[in-house]
Amino acid sequence: MATSADYLGYILDCLSEAPEITHRAMMGEYVIYCMGKVVGGIYDNRFLIKPTASAKRLMPDAPYELPYEGAKEMLLIEDTDNKAFLAELMSAVADELPAPKKKR
Repeated sequence: MATSADYLGYILDCLSEAPEITHRAMMGEYVIYCMGKVVGGIYDNRFLIKPTASAKRLMPDAPYELPYEGAKEMLLIEDTDNKAFLAELMSAVADELPAPKKKR
């Protein structure tokens, strides 16, 4: 099941307070970027984030889920309506991740 355009719009609205949020469609799903870094994605109408130390600290009870068969587990974001929390979470995760590699 691919992610619906309505769910993508809902999540992007929820992320409206987070800095520099962009997305890219990929095989019926969406990769989410914060400040140019891949922080997570939307898979089968589920908002998942990379399990960085800050994500685990901010969401200690979050369940791990597979975005798709053969992928690494990610954390499920269940509190999607809390814009302030999502802004803090996205910033913290992006700050932890390395800068994207330059394309040749």
